[in-house]
Amino acid sequence: MVKEKKVPASKIKKTSPRKIALSRFFLFSVIGLFLFSVTIVFSTIYHFEKTYQNKIYPGVRIDGKTFSGNTQTEVEKYFLTQDEIFNKLNFLIVFEDKIATLSAKELNISHDRKLSSIQAYSIGRTGQFLSDSLQKFTALTKGIELTSVINLNHDFIDDILENLSENIDINPDDALFRFENSKVILFRTSKTGRKVNKEKTKQEILSIINEVAKNGKTNFDLMKINLPVELISPNITTENSNDYGIKEMIGKGTSKFTGSIQGRVHNIALAASRIEGHLVAPNAVFSFNDTLGDVSAATGYQQAYIIKEGRTVLGDGGGVCQVSTTLFRAALSSGLPIIERHAHSYRVSYYEQDSAPGIDATVFSPSFDLKFQNNTPHHLLIQATTDKNAYELTFEIYGTSDGRKVEMNKPVVLSQIPPPPDVFQDDPSLPKGVVKQVDWKAWGAKVSFDYKVIKDNETIFQKNFFTNYQPWQAVFLRGIRE
Repeated sequence: MVKEKKVPASKIKKTSPRKIALSRFFLFSVIGLFLFSVTIVFSTIYHFEKTYQNKIYPGVRIDGKTFSGNTQTEVEKYFLTQDEIFNKLNFLIVFEDKIATLSAKELNISHDRKLSSIQAYSIGRTGQFLSDSLQKFTALTKGIELTSVINLNHDFIDDILENLSENIDINPDDALFRFENSKVILFRTSKTGRKVNKEKTKQEILSIINEVAKNGKTNFDLMKINLPVELISPNITTENSNDYGIKEMIGKGTSKFTGSIQGRVHNIALAASRIEGHLVAPNAVFSFNDTLGDVSAATGYQQAYIIKEGRTVLGDGGGVCQVSTTLFRAALSSGLPIIERHAHSYRVSYYEQDSAPGIDATVFSPSFDLKFQNNTPHHLLIQATTDKNAYELTFEIYGTSDGRKVEMNKPVVLSQIPPPPDVFQDDPSLPKGVVKQVDWKAWGAKVSFDYKVIKDNETIFQKNFFTNYQPWQAVFLRGIRE
């Protein structure tokens, strides 16, 4: 058992009353100083918040101007005054003899006064203590810069530039060629096009408006802008017509259109002429719709029968599918990869006058297109011939043979479905007793054929074309008018 060693009472040191008093004095002094400091800080914060109650905190600037101590209403009044400079601002847009003006009233230019006042007042008032304290400290020591937002009628600017473009823009024309006497000859020279840079013009207008807003003044009441118009070079130019390597016909497609009405014959010849002479560069994809362009009365097409919304009706451009069908056959004959092709909804008698069913191609921009690729080393030249007397259309594709061969079986009719019964519809616009046929019956069928392209004993393209033609019923209008 260990015994504790007792320390004599005479040897225990006692703290003197004087030292105790000094320690207490020091402690109370520190506490007092701390409380005084806290009081000063809170008093300062209270005074600061009281001073800027419903006002913008110090150091907040908009477009370089300090709005310390201003209310939101005062900010809005300031920018309302600044808007007066815009009332004098007008634009004159010029290109050669084409002129357009944009007035301040039409542009409706103004600062977003409400937004600026809200943004400035919101600095230090997010409701998050730490974030607000940091924002107020930053504004006070370094300043916070805001940028005003300018509202204007963008749609009006876009409409003006669009109208100018319609009168100024010119599409470039590729050179067109024919293959005669074993050589390529030019029959339409290339032409450089031009196009208004609308985006650049608009940015210049906005830049001037922002500069006027920044400076608070304008040196000229009428600001002139020279319209930026860019030249567009054609893809196929006259100068390089000898560099295409076109030596021979590599494929051919034909179709008959006996029995077509005059408007359809006209449309076939017109559409074929707009495909005629076009060159397809190596590796390029030919688009029928893009090459043909707009099909409407405005571009010279007449009314003929077309398939629309499940009916055969008169419409602009009837007969264009005769052209796409014939070119589809020429592309197959040339051994070219078919990128996109759509069959008709039902069998059309024209396309079976000199061919089995299933080798047709319908087009309707922008939904249905005919596309094929030139995967030969040289350019291809598309040449069309429309024989109105024989009711025959021919497409020939010229290039340089690379030894490829086409294997294509005759289309096989897998099954057929008879057309539904004839439909008679009462028509009050026709006299009683008159019957008019507006749609013609056609058998439905499932048709298939295989297409294979071989080069150097290797298959370079292979595809099965399957078509499901719907049966079509005849429709008659029966007059009921007395």
